[in-house]
Amino acid sequence: MPQALARVHGEPMLEMPTDLYIPPDALEVFLDAFEGPLDLLLYLIRKANVDILDIPMARLTLQYLEYVELMRVKNLELAAEYLVMAAMLMEIKSRLLLPRPRAVGPADELDPRAELVRRLLEYEQMKAAALRIDEMPQDQRDFRTVSVWVEETLVRRLPQVDAESLVAAWRGLLKQARVRAHHHISRDELSVREYMAIVLRRLQDDSFCEFIELFDASLGVPMLVVNFLAVLELAREGLIELSQVRPYDPIYVKRVNRHDPD
Repeated sequence: MPQALARVHGEPMLEMPTDLYIPPDALEVFLDAFEGPLDLLLYLIRKANVDILDIPMARLTLQYLEYVELMRVKNLELAAEYLVMAAMLMEIKSRLLLPRPRAVGPADELDPRAELVRRLLEYEQMKAAALRIDEMPQDQRDFRTVSVWVEETLVRRLPQVDAESLVAAWRGLLKQARVRAHHHISRDELSVREYMAIVLRRLQDDSFCEFIELFDASLGVPMLVVNFLAVLELAREGLIELSQVRPYDPIYVKRVNRHDPD
């Protein structure tokens, strides 16, 4: 059984129809797509395997014009910028046919192809860089990003104050108290609980207060002792928070707000 030339509605066609009509524009030649005149020139140079620094202008111009002519037939608007480059190539070709003057400077200044070579080399470098960038992993093309919503907010935790820093601060207060001490003999009944309430009232605005601001050295050592014991008792009961950024830095005090479960 002879081999079918084609199938029409599932039926094999063994012979070519005698009344087959093929429109003139049924067969269309698709040319390679280029990004511009320089891209086409670079393609022709690499295809011919010639040195870009020694371009054979006659052959290159002929091949370029053949491509532009095919382009002009299909799309005149697209070929406009290619025609500008064609004019430049013919100008360079014409200048190469003219006798060259005696060399008075670098050879590149007398070569009509120098500017074209410079533009081609720059374009080749940019094209290679674009290909390297395109090979890098890209979001939504090579991978997908995942977003995670965290409802809980992070609370900045300051470093805890060690005993040595408290002792150093206490010694500084005692030193100030001795300098400002008044030699009056008196007997006072001092209450730690009373000073605890005083400290809490000073910290009502929920902001940090420097440790030494809670003490008045002019009141004397007994007052400082009671006040210091009040601060230690508040810290022990968790009613205030002592914090310090780094060792030997100022100590800061903040009131801790306790909210009822309801």
